[in-house]
Amino acid sequence: MALAIVLMALIAAAVLFHFLSPWWLTPLASNWKLIDDTLLITLVITGGVFIAINLFVAYCLLRFRQREGHRAAHDPENKKLEWWLTGLTSLGIVAMLAPGLFVYADLISPPPQAQVVEAVGQQWQWRFRFPGKDGVLGITDNRYISPDNPFGLAPNDPRGRDDVLIQSSEVHLPVDKPVKVLLRSQDVLHDFYVPQFRARMDLVPGMVTYFWFTPTRTGRFEILCAELCGVGHFNMRGHIVVEDEAAFQAWLAAQPTFTRAAVKTAAPAGADLAAQGKLLAQSRGCVACHSADGSPGVGPTWKDLYGKTETLADGSKVTVDPAYLAESIRTPNAKVVQGYQPIMPPASLNEAEMAAMLAYMKTLSGKNVAAAGQP
Repeated sequence: MALAIVLMALIAAAVLFHFLSPWWLTPLASNWKLIDDTLLITLVITGGVFIAINLFVAYCLLRFRQREGHRAAHDPENKKLEWWLTGLTSLGIVAMLAPGLFVYADLISPPPQAQVVEAVGQQWQWRFRFPGKDGVLGITDNRYISPDNPFGLAPNDPRGRDDVLIQSSEVHLPVDKPVKVLLRSQDVLHDFYVPQFRARMDLVPGMVTYFWFTPTRTGRFEILCAELCGVGHFNMRGHIVVEDEAAFQAWLAAQPTFTRAAVKTAAPAGADLAAQGKLLAQSRGCVACHSADGSPGVGPTWKDLYGKTETLADGSKVTVDPAYLAESIRTPNAKVVQGYQPIMPPASLNEAEMAAMLAYMKTLSGKNVAAAGQP
C-alpha cells in the first residue's frame, strides 16, 4: 500500500514539475517550429507512457496484494497480452520517430537561394568563411593549414582568393533569409548548436556536414558546442548577430578576403599590440584554459606568468621568456609544466599574431618582466 501511494505521489510531482517549472524552450528565432512540434510529440508520448506504467504498477500493488483467501496464478504464456504490448509499443515508437525523419529530411534540403556560410570548429574556437563575389567557396585541405592559412585554403585555387574569412567567434547573418551552414572540423567531433534556432549538426573530422535555417528575429544569439570535445568544451562558444540585409552586407564588406588577409599578415602590427593580443586570445579560445586573473584552470594562469620560473614535468626549471612561450604555443607538448596534462592543441599563429599574444601576456605580469626580455 505504501509503495503504491509513493508511486502516485511521484506521478503527481512529475506532472506538476513539468507545468510549473520555469525551465522551458528558449523563444524560437528560426523557421524550425516543426522541430518544437516533434519534441512536444515525443514528450507527450513518453510522458503518457511514464504515467500509464506507474499507474499500472500501483494498481497491481493494490489489486494483487497478499491477503487471506487470495492466491496469485502464474501465467507466463499469455499470447494475447504479448500481442497487445508489442502492438502498442510499436505504435508509440513509430509515432515518436516518424515525424523526426520528415523534419530531418527538410533540415538537410536547403533552398537554392540560401546564403552559404562555412563554420569551422577547432578546440576550442569557431571560425567562419563566406564565398566571395564569385559565389563559390574555394577548395580546402588540412595539409594547407598553417599560421598564415588557418582555414587550409588551396593556394592555387582561384575560387578561394575572394573567400571572406572571419577569424573570430562572432559571425553576422541576414534576417529572414535562408542560410546553408557547411560544417568542418579540424580536429575532433564538435556540434554546432544555437538553441534559439533549434537546428544543430555534428562537425565530423574528414567530412563536410550541413544543415539550413532561416533566422526570423534580429538579435545576438550564442553558439554552443553540443558535443563533449575535450576539457575546454564548456568554453567553446561564439555568437551569431542577426541583422537586416543592409547591415549584414556592410559588415561582410568590411571583412578581409583570403587575398587581403595574406597582405595584412605581412604588414606590421598596430600600435596597441597588447589589445590585439587580448582579442586574439579570446577569439582563438585560449581563455578556455588559461585565466588572466590567477584563478586555476586546465592550463597555467597567465597572471604573473611572463618572466616566472616554472618547473617542468621532468623536474627541470625554465624561465618563461618569449622563446619559451612561443614554443609552448606552437608545440605545447615540448615542455609541459609540472602538474598539468599534455592536452593543449598546437595554435597556428603567424609572427604578427605571436607578437601580439606575447605583448598581451606581458601586461598580465607585474614582476620579473624585465628579466624575461622583450617579446
